[in-house]
Amino acid sequence: MTWIRANLFSSPANAALTIAMVGLLAWVLPPALRWLAFDAVWGHAPASACDAVRGHGACWAVVAEKFRFMLFAVYPYDQQWRPSIVIVVLCALLVVSGVRRFWRPWLAAIWALGIALAFWLMGGGAGLVPVRTEQWGGLPVTLILSIFGIAFAFPLGVLLALGRRSRLPIVRSLSIVYIEVIRGVPLITVLFMASVMFALFLPEGMRIEQLLRAQVAIILFVAAYLAEAVRGGMEAVPRGQYEAAEALGLPYWKSMALVILPQALRVSIPSIVNSFISLFKDTSLVVIIAIYDFAYAVKKSVETDFAWKKYFIEAFLFSIVVYWIFCFAMSKYSQWLERDLARGERR
Repeated sequence: MTWIRANLFSSPANAALTIAMVGLLAWVLPPALRWLAFDAVWGHAPASACDAVRGHGACWAVVAEKFRFMLFAVYPYDQQWRPSIVIVVLCALLVVSGVRRFWRPWLAAIWALGIALAFWLMGGGAGLVPVRTEQWGGLPVTLILSIFGIAFAFPLGVLLALGRRSRLPIVRSLSIVYIEVIRGVPLITVLFMASVMFALFLPEGMRIEQLLRAQVAIILFVAAYLAEAVRGGMEAVPRGQYEAAEALGLPYWKSMALVILPQALRVSIPSIVNSFISLFKDTSLVVIIAIYDFAYAVKKSVETDFAWKKYFIEAFLFSIVVYWIFCFAMSKYSQWLERDLARGERR
């Protein structure tokens, strides 16, 4: 009761706002719950069962019917156990990497093994049926583009941030030009250049996979934004820290790695995670270069089937929930990491 009085009824205006919000929820929530859950069609059911309750309840049977296409798109049906394992492997790598006591040199070896396993399972060969990258799609492609984009863009962004603050004019100028040019164009333009224009500069007969070109474009694009986030963190580090590192006689790279960057990265965590979340959602733009990411697979799963086409809202709500789970997990982890690092600093 003390918390309610202090936070919800602390003033007449606050009390009026609380009452108005409760009234709004009482008006909106019951019909929403009836449509979402109580009057909805669940599990495997024909489209005719959904037609009988259309307008009164959601048709979640479309998710059960199109689930495998939503997750794996046009990947060969009888081989979809392989991308299922890839999803588990990539998520497990993220969970292991999120535990601070596992931040050891051997973690890099685990990542190398996990990456090799993921690409072997997706691409085949060495005992598995080969599957061309043009047939990859769905959630595994979204995870590959976002996870590897983050993994490679982050160190590049740190180097660009250091380059922008460098005392060497050429290094500083090149870093500034790269960051400002990349940040001045949309991701769609970068993807289009990587997919169409880049191929024109390759030697005759040389071909680079479409997925790899999209991955490189995402890495180069995100690195420019991460560079500015890291540079902002470096600007927040007190000047005395730089002078203390110089007084200890530390060379440039050691002073950056041991003194400046740890403090700068802790300050930059919200901005860095914001870039990660944006990258995870922006992978849906690869549809412009004919790559079946998760969002596009969900769209095509109902778009190409007349019986289920009218239930596209439920399909998109399912994709929203999946995206929200990953983005919310990143957000909560960043908040925990901030508190944990601050607690370690106080100790």
